[in-house]
Amino acid sequence: MKLYIAGPMTGYVDLNFPTFLAQAARLRSLGFEIVNPAEIVTDPNAEWLECMRADIKQLVDCDGIALLDGWAKSRGASIEQYLARALGLRVYQAHTIIGLTGDMPVLSTDVIVPAEAEAA
Repeated sequence: MKLYIAGPMTGYVDLNFPTFLAQAARLRSLGFEIVNPAEIVTDPNAEWLECMRADIKQLVDCDGIALLDGWAKSRGASIEQYLARALGLRVYQAHTIIGLTGDMPVLSTDVIVPAEAEAA
């Protein structure tokens, strides 16, 4: 499964790259293919729009998005989360992901029915 990491950068020390890199390493160790914005545009002086354009191009090719703490207060991460949901991608809180599986719960307001309950 290919996941895109989204979270706050603007206003954070080192653009919050250490958090992005640590979470990317953790998720890769669990078997996920990771798209990490901190590895897409690495210039700390790059313009916000330049970064968003590069990042969104990568997001649309992912299976889901892993949200870092504080994502909802980030303009960019909020846009990425909205786009992921609108495209029907799986949406996760990054810190809750503990392994690679096809039946991971998805953040949603909809009721999730386990496959075995649907078969009954």
